[in-house]
Amino acid sequence: MNWIDEIKWDAAGLVPVIAQERVSGDVLMFAWMNREALARTAELGEAVYWSRSRSRLWHKGEESGHKQIVHEIRMDCDNDVLLLKITQLGPDEIGIACHTGRHSCFYQRYENGAWQAVEPILKDPGTIYK
Repeated sequence: MNWIDEIKWDAAGLVPVIAQERVSGDVLMFAWMNREALARTAELGEAVYWSRSRSRLWHKGEESGHKQIVHEIRMDCDNDVLLLKITQLGPDEIGIACHTGRHSCFYQRYENGAWQAVEPILKDPGTIYK
């Protein structure tokens, strides 16, 4: 059996993927992959996802320059979720994973009945995306 065939793909042919920073252990983002995205990730050693909003492959950093170098690809016990152990690299050596200009997409914390932004914006998104 092909290693990609061991994954339990959903009805749309996608699998959820968590990107975790290898050194810090921080969870940086959640995304989706289809078979082609996963095969390209394994081949390139850089994260390639499936963009549901754009309906196309999305090589992380293609527009922003903030790439994800993939050190490990792991699969959960049910074969239906992937974990990428990555290093987040940016053109100015700031590791930004989130389109808001933050290190992690998980920058909001529930506190006293409301969501609070608890991580700083490292770079203005307007200067990252043209």
